[in-house]
Amino acid sequence: MVKIEKPTTGGKLPLTKPVIGVAGKTGLWRFMKPVVDVNKCTRCYQCEIYCPVNTIRVEPETGAVINYDYCKGCGLCMDVCPVGAITMVPEVGE
Repeated sequence: MVKIEKPTTGGKLPLTKPVIGVAGKTGLWRFMKPVVDVNKCTRCYQCEIYCPVNTIRVEPETGAVINYDYCKGCGLCMDVCPVGAITMVPEVGE
């Protein structure tokens, strides 16, 4: 049996968190991108919870906001949105 002990230093356990962009802007190669209809968004947070690259933030005032610099366009956010507020559209070169 493993015994779990509280840290004796009185501090919190160290956590690691990747820095945004540590591998560069990873959204540059996407072919499709998600677009949010903020009028349909119910702020359920499902897209934020299920995004595999953590590029979606749901704000109470504005709804889901996507950081396209890192979004890979997988479409999972569209699949989990219960109200269909997210659609995938072709990526247009600039």
